[in-house]
Amino acid sequence: MPLFSINKELVFPPVELAEPDGLLAVGGDLSTERLLLAYQSGIFPWYEGEHILWWCPDPRFVLFPENLVVSKSMRSIFKKNIFTFTANQAFEEVIGNCKRVPRKGQTSTWITDEVKAAYTELHKKGYAHSAETWHDGKLVGGLYGVRLGKVFFGESMFSNASNASKFAFISYVQKLQAEGVQLIDCQVYTEHLESLGAQMIPRRRFLQLLDQNLEPM
Repeated sequence: MPLFSINKELVFPPVELAEPDGLLAVGGDLSTERLLLAYQSGIFPWYEGEHILWWCPDPRFVLFPENLVVSKSMRSIFKKNIFTFTANQAFEEVIGNCKRVPRKGQTSTWITDEVKAAYTELHKKGYAHSAETWHDGKLVGGLYGVRLGKVFFGESMFSNASNASKFAFISYVQKLQAEGVQLIDCQVYTEHLESLGAQMIPRRRFLQLLDQNLEPM
């Protein structure tokens, strides 16, 4: 398949034309309008060097909120009130930590200054959201992503304390479920999220679920 190059025009190629690994296109920008169109289309951005790459993998890694797995050890942490959970109280701190905190097996981050600025703007406009874990008044874990209708598109998480990101994730999924969210897009496989109940589904089914659960913009 050819790799599509995006210019200033606000369009994406059909996702069925993506490479086997899900890579669809390169270029464009991270304007609010383009990002919203991407998520509505089942596409997400990922940087490689200076280039914005746009992806729509098949299969897609997702979590249905009702399938959330809370382990015995995590239930114990909740009962002990070790952490405090909030939502949308420290978005810029969360994305800043996601940008800085090193990850196992990664030597750099895809969250550039441009990415941080773009998603902060999405947050100001009510589309991007954060979940925070606090311990003794200090932010120790969290995640951020984009919510459209009854779908939450997870982008990144961080942890500066054992189980802090899991605490934020579990708490936020429970909050989203209570608010009627039907689907959480985890994008690509991780063992960490699989342990929490995420699973692979065919891209075709993922796109059908988007059609059913996205609200008109």
